[in-house]
Amino acid sequence: MLFDALPRDNTQVTPGVVHLPNWLPLEQQARIVGQLRDVARELVGTPLEMRRPQLKSGQMQVFMLHLGRMWATNPYRYVTSLGGHTVPPIPDNLVELATSALASAALYDESLARSAASFSPDMALVNYYPPGATMGLHQDLNEASPAPIVSLSIGDEALFRIGSTENRNKPWDDVTLASGDVIVFGGPKRLAFHGVPKTRPGTLPEGCGLAEGRINVTFRQVEVG
Repeated sequence: MLFDALPRDNTQVTPGVVHLPNWLPLEQQARIVGQLRDVARELVGTPLEMRRPQLKSGQMQVFMLHLGRMWATNPYRYVTSLGGHTVPPIPDNLVELATSALASAALYDESLARSAASFSPDMALVNYYPPGATMGLHQDLNEASPAPIVSLSIGDEALFRIGSTENRNKPWDDVTLASGDVIVFGGPKRLAFHGVPKTRPGTLPEGCGLAEGRINVTFRQVEVG
């Protein structure tokens, strides 16, 4: 990892955004990667298989796997089944992981603390970034619930960028996410434009479960509790 020598403390990046570095131990990262790989294999050949979505603006660089609900495109919406196949549920251990991560982040941000007790993630989006892949700035707008977004990174380092709720323009806050890091955003930043403008191939730690690239698991509460 490029930044081994630098101190990395839990940080409120800006009101509504908290970074938890090294939050998930390496052994647990590998177990989760294996668990998600098994789910992906079971869905091969179905409409729910892991694939690069086609958007109005073109095909995404990342591959997506959906748990709980599927984020469908054209038009953008959440569905619980597709082509007669039901979206697999979020495993209980991952639900517990997401709620625990939000509780940790809530210690550093009052707006996140207001949501921590009631947070009930019902959708997890697993993005696989091949080496060098990126994701443009966008908003998460399809959830009825205003609950925070909890995102876990495993694999190569990535530059996470979050801006305003109005447009994609500066100013931005940039955070380097390494394997095992969590980023949470909610409150005044829940609808902020965010993305991954850069990944750093070859920076993943040995033993994380991936041979190359990175995944991030983004937990969301779609329905109002």
